[in-house]
Amino acid sequence: MNFSILAQAAGGSQGMIYQVVMWVGIIGVFYFFMIRPQQKKQKEQKELLTNLKKGDQVVTIGGIHARIYTVEESTVTLELDKGVKLTVEKSAISRTIAG
Repeated sequence: MNFSILAQAAGGSQGMIYQVVMWVGIIGVFYFFMIRPQQKKQKEQKELLTNLKKGDQVVTIGGIHARIYTVEESTVTLELDKGVKLTVEKSAISRTIAG
């Protein structure tokens, strides 16, 4: 009779181990498919913003296409057309355009 109680206790701890392994697997999937790509995207965006220079063609998060006129520490002045300038936060720059 004591043997059956020990077998049940051992089986219970084995089930608990499987649950722990399952949760570790779920957390691993979240990390590799959600957290890691987001961190990579943030790093690329930060590099883009630090490498901005005068003359670059950019698109803002609002969809405005312009050329960079000046770059300051936290702001960028964009030239939309000859004599038409707009100052925006650096974080408002979404991407650069080749050409």
